[in-house]
Formats: sequence, structure tokens, C-alpha cells
Amino acid sequence: MLVVRDLAQQFYLHGRPRTLFSDLSFQIERGERVAILGRNGQGKSTLIKILGGVLAPTAGQVTWTMSSSWPLGFSGAFQGNLTGMDNILFVSRIYRRPPAEIIERTEAFAELGPALTQPIKYYSTGMRARLAFGLSLAIDFDCYLIDEIISVGDASFAHKSEHELFNKRANRAFIIATHDFNFVRTMCERAIVIESGQATLFTDIEAAMAAAAGYVSREAAA
Repeated sequence: MLVVRDLAQQFYLHGRPRTLFSDLSFQIERGERVAILGRNGQGKSTLIKILGGVLAPTAGQVTWTMSSSWPLGFSGAFQGNLTGMDNILFVSRIYRRPPAEIIERTEAFAELGPALTQPIKYYSTGMRARLAFGLSLAIDFDCYLIDEIISVGDASFAHKSEHELFNKRANRAFIIATHDFNFVRTMCERAIVIESGQATLFTDIEAAMAAAAGYVSREAAA
């Protein structure tokens, strides 16, 4: 499972501290699907990065006893001077997976063709995201961290991504930062709503969406 205890994240803006969220505690079992909701800038992506080990929290603990992906589509760890193929080989060695298998699965999914032999620094943002997403799915994890990344690519690629994640991996856990309430209603069991420095865990999906929608409505009215 994933166990989060008293998690907090703070940063400084113009010399003043700003708290994205604090005192967040929850746990996720294998197979559960949890949404992270909130307005832009409230800390959804930051929370995903903390859970994925990309960022260190200001306070609290994150304990994994099941394998977790990095945030899907995150390409910050790629080495720009290496080719896409070399980056795939590097990741396969870190995770101790057969390189030939990981290369084949990533190539088939990312659909980058000859671009895999080019240095990453020449990739567009979309190409980097497709490579990161394909590589993420080439390695099987117990829990997948997702930050709206299914929107990467055209409609066909997005459909393929959704099928690969939510149909072929229906028994895996997911933590998903999203604005798509229709997706949340059909796919998620619980939700965390982040707003004004507080993160609240809801076991009722409809109540979570109502709370998140209320914050959005107040922002629009202002």
C-alpha cells in the first residue's frame, strides 16, 4: 500500500512563505483509484511529484510498500545529450528490466520511429512526453501516478493510452490529478481536494466534486 502521514509542502514567493497543503494523511491499497482535485495552482501536480519522489516534501512521510511509477509523462530525468534509445536503456537498467523487451514495448507505444536515435534535446515537448509515457507503460507497476498526461498526442494516441492504462491494467492502483469530473465519476473511488493550503480526503466522490466545483465557481465569480 501507500501510506502518507502529515504531508506538507511550502515554498517561497517574493520572499514570503506559501503553503500549498499541510497535514495530509491517507493510505491507498492495491487496486484503488484516487483522484486529486482542485483549481490550477493549488498543488495537484506538486502532490503527484512528491508521491513519485521527484520533489521532497517540506514535512511528513511517504511510505510505499508496492511499486509505483514516476509521474506518467514526466521527462525531467531524461539526459538531453543522449538519444531516446539510450535513455530507454538507462531506465531499463535502473529498474533491472530486460532492455530488449523495454525497447520493443516503448517503441511500439510511443510511435516515435527514427526519432529514437536522435538526442532528446532536439525533441519537442510532445515527443518527450510520448517517450516518457511509453516508457512508463513499458514497465509494470502496482500503482500509476498520472497528471492529466492522457491528453498528450492526438485523439488516437489518447484513446490508446486510456485503453492501455485503465483496461489492460484494471487491477492496478491509480492516483490521478485531473479536472475531468466525468472521468472521476466513472473511474475513481475516493478523492483529495486541495484548496487554499488545505487538502481534504473525501470517500464520497460526488461530495468531492461538489466541493471542487464550488471553489471553481467562487473563483469565476470573483
